Amino acid sequence: MSMFTIFGILLLFKILMKSLFFVFAWFLLSAGVIVTTIAGYSFYKDNIVAYLENDSYDENVAISIGQANGNSEEILGATTIVETEDARALIITNFLKRYNGETRNLHHPLVPEEYFGKFFVELADKYNLDFRLLPAIAMQESNLCVKTPKPTDENGNIIESFNCLGFGVYGQTVTKFSSFEANFEQAAKTLKKNYIDIGLDTPYKIMKKYTPPSNGSWADSINQWMAEMRYDDRKSGIKNKEEADLLEFVDASDSALESAKDSALESAKDSALESATYSISN
Repeated sequence: MSMFTIFGILLLFKILMKSLFFVFAWFLLSAGVIVTTIAGYSFYKDNIVAYLENDSYDENVAISIGQANGNSEEILGATTIVETEDARALIITNFLKRYNGETRNLHHPLVPEEYFGKFFVELADKYNLDFRLLPAIAMQESNLCVKTPKPTDENGNIIESFNCLGFGVYGQTVTKFSSFEANFEQAAKTLKKNYIDIGLDTPYKIMKKYTPPSNGSWADSINQWMAEMRYDDRKSGIKNKEEADLLEFVDASDSALESAKDSALESAKDSALESATYSISN
């Protein structure tokens, strides 16, 4: 056997072994992908889908409302804002806390948040208003009372107007109040009598009279803040923003309450599924 023949056999053997290696590696990689896919699907089916289809899901996922009325037992989301009256104050409190401190860097003066949460609800009940309206306007007009008009007196001294809502502000004219509470009280009374009672019962309708120069951005913002309070969640508020019906939570019918509950639950389910899917993929 010649040297060239032996060299040819060795070269052929080398090529054959290399091909076998790649075939083996391909089968091994394919098997790994298949096993991983099956395991991921099984986990999804056995855990995520089963969780979402569980009859008790509606009682646990909608809105986290923390600790209620001094009760040391943590409530992890048994209700939406429409199922328990006391939750309204908690949702406003959560909204105020979400935009205070280092997270949003506002450091607004509406503290303690629990006090103002309850105060807004008391005004809403007193004047038959949507409990979310005043804090939504306060956020839009002054970043929750951070940027209030501060006129000067006859001696040039700066005066705190306590006017968080742009209420009675026209050019250089600034309506002043003795406290934030006084501002909210007067605004609640006026919004009820001069707006809602004459049919201006959505943010867009109110905008035409309250702030005529706005191109629609004012109402868009109010709707977003109100949606955020509806779901007690910033991301859900942005995702589910729509024109708010300011009569929905005022002497609401059972059908309106049920509709609000369903929309909150659907949003929470979507958020839970997105989070779970992200965890699996990572």
